[in-house]
Amino acid sequence: MKAVWNGVTIAESDDTVVVEGNHYFPAESLRKEYTTFSNHRSGCPWKGQAQYLSLFVNGEMNPDAVWYYADPLPAAAEIKGRYAFWKGVKVSE
Repeated sequence: MKAVWNGVTIAESDDTVVVEGNHYFPAESLRKEYTTFSNHRSGCPWKGQAQYLSLFVNGEMNPDAVWYYADPLPAAAEIKGRYAFWKGVKVSE
């Protein structure tokens, strides 16, 4: 699977975990040179608290486009430390 935004591959891996239709990529597949800090947080009753990163690619910012669960609840343990995408990031094979 590949996550692409603004013409650049942000993450690529054959080892994604699909939860609620979202592919969660392993941490080592994320190209961190394209991510930047975000204060945004959200909560899920069964996954726990999600933290976010923004993308900065080719001079354009995509706020809060990446999320992850650093310490998920037990029901979502399989996505610990993995990254998922939205806000225009295309995830495909």
